[in-house]
Amino acid sequence: MIPLWIFPIAVTCGNTFILKPSEKDPGASVMLAELVMEAGLPNGVLNIVHGTNEIINDICDDDDIKAISFVGPNVVGAHVYARASAKGKRIQSNIVAKNHAVVMPDASVGVTINALVAAGFGGAGQKCMTLNMVVFVGGLVPWEEKLAEHAKALKVTSGTELDAELGPVISKQAKEQISKLIQTSVESGARLVLDGRNIVVAGYENGNFIGPTILSGVTVNMECYKEEIFGPVLLCMQADSIEEAINIVNGNKYCNGASIFTTSGAAARKFQTEVEVGQVGINVPISVPQPFSSFISVKPSFAGDVNIDGKAGIQFYTQVKTVTQQWRDLVSDDSSSHQLPTS
Repeated sequence: MIPLWIFPIAVTCGNTFILKPSEKDPGASVMLAELVMEAGLPNGVLNIVHGTNEIINDICDDDDIKAISFVGPNVVGAHVYARASAKGKRIQSNIVAKNHAVVMPDASVGVTINALVAAGFGGAGQKCMTLNMVVFVGGLVPWEEKLAEHAKALKVTSGTELDAELGPVISKQAKEQISKLIQTSVESGARLVLDGRNIVVAGYENGNFIGPTILSGVTVNMECYKEEIFGPVLLCMQADSIEEAINIVNGNKYCNGASIFTTSGAAARKFQTEVEVGQVGINVPISVPQPFSSFISVKPSFAGDVNIDGKAGIQFYTQVKTVTQQWRDLVSDDSSSHQLPTS
């Protein structure tokens, strides 16, 4: 998904493009490159390089590279932004995200539960627009049992299985980090509604699997709330009013998007007006816009001046120049006038 936010716009704007995928999952980028070659893109327009720190630094330092788009973890994003900026490059860096859903008491139960489960556990929670945090206005009790019931029904298996609904996380280290955050949350007072840490998948007994996990009673001072989990863990908390729920969303330093589930137009309007995020969903769990709009992040989730894709992406990958011309005096041979231009 992420390369398709970026290189088609860059190439369409007349640039050649170097794509450096994550060393942990480079396969999809290679498949995309094969497809564009098949479609007839000339050799050398889209280029893929693989590697880790050394390659990243070379890209940041190379004088022939004029602009860099980055999507990834906070530490790497901060390094890329600082190093590329120091070289005078144009840079856009999407980094850590926390995405909230606010569920009002009048929300449609079936639609909302399905949306929360799909957005919270899809891709094993390893997306920058994963719905990590749900704020239930008026109480969690009516929702908790149904949420756990639907989450438990998800089929956890290898991502290559046709009927898979939740695959493994990216690495052993990621599994350990997610498990650690779950345990820290419980020790801090969160209640474990559904524990996916000890799941065993037949045929993949040594795989990096975390099953659907739900924590309730989460507070804003818990590490699981403050840090990006990047796994299939849904954090639930309660608010007494929509005002309190909006304040919770706005108080988190990382925000790509936030959604509200309600049948009230007034509540939806209030939410979209007052919430401080880049992308707002109304009865939509993941508020990623169509490519002709821009993927907008705010606060420390984004570093740069121009956002990704849409009109902003065209602006980012285009160098503007101004041309001033005059033709009307060229027929005169009078070279004695030395009037200085006034503008």
